[in-house]
Amino acid sequence: MLQDEIKKAIEVLKAGGVILYPTDTVWGIGCDATNPEAVKKVYDIKKREDSKALICLVDSDVRLQRYVRNVADVTWDLIEYADKPLTIIYDNAFGLAENLLAEDGSVGIRITKEEFSKELCFRFQKAIVSTSANISGEPTAETFDEISEEIKNAVDYVVKYNRQCREKHKPSSIIKMKDNGEFTIIRK
Repeated sequence: MLQDEIKKAIEVLKAGGVILYPTDTVWGIGCDATNPEAVKKVYDIKKREDSKALICLVDSDVRLQRYVRNVADVTWDLIEYADKPLTIIYDNAFGLAENLLAEDGSVGIRITKEEFSKELCFRFQKAIVSTSANISGEPTAETFDEISEEIKNAVDYVVKYNRQCREKHKPSSIIKMKDNGEFTIIRK
């Protein structure tokens, strides 16, 4: 079932569609992070201003380096030793949809370790947007059952894998990293 779901999700992503899928944190609304039209659909679904940047997932450090020019050495230590999912905001991102980036050109990227999202990113071979499955300003859904019907009906495909999981998940920690290795903790 996992492989069938990944195949279907990739078909939707390649066609510029939006998916609802399990991640290493909460369920995410996702699309091809290099496709500006798909990214706009995500903003529309969330009813969120596009001046608020979205994060994306990648499967590996190699893929991360496709989108970030300078990864400070301390970053690799933070990623390796993090005891929960860690999103890092990097300066000077490239190769991603312009409307995905913050006004200063930065982007939040997380290397996912969760089975489904990691395999999805690996097989898709690109970064995938991952934003919480809720309307902007509303509480974050911690399980699939807490996701509103409005969100479920707005996406092009809802992944069937792991819907039954009742374990409550929380958003990731967020760190803003500068090219020189200085960082600021945004969310623990």
